[in-house]
Amino acid sequence: MSTDDDLLASRYGRTPGRRMRGRLIAGIAGAAVAVVIAAWVVWAGLDGTNSTIGTQDTAHRVIDDRSVEVSFDVTIPVGDTASCVVQALSEKFAVVGWKVIDIPASDRATQSFSELVRTSELATTGLIYDCWLT
Repeated sequence: MSTDDDLLASRYGRTPGRRMRGRLIAGIAGAAVAVVIAAWVVWAGLDGTNSTIGTQDTAHRVIDDRSVEVSFDVTIPVGDTASCVVQALSEKFAVVGWKVIDIPASDRATQSFSELVRTSELATTGLIYDCWLT
């Protein structure tokens, strides 16, 4: 490079030292991201907690304009307790009834339940919405 080129490169920050500093910062940032991702994988995936809940809707029966009976099975680890939300839906799939029930601990993994859900209008179906360990 000529002297004028060196002077312009220095003036506008295109020196070899500046390029090296940029690469160093990018490398450090990449390593930090890799460490965070590895820590998350260890924390979320390999921590050993494997308790899962399984649900299965078995039946529903519309009793009248204000109630529906929902039957379902819940599978949880033996000895654990859980809570589940049972809901009733209208023909437009709007939630017209909602009830939280507690699942007691049992020596059997799968338990069957039947719950009456009060509704604000005629329901066309009833089902399990969600369950979680308590």
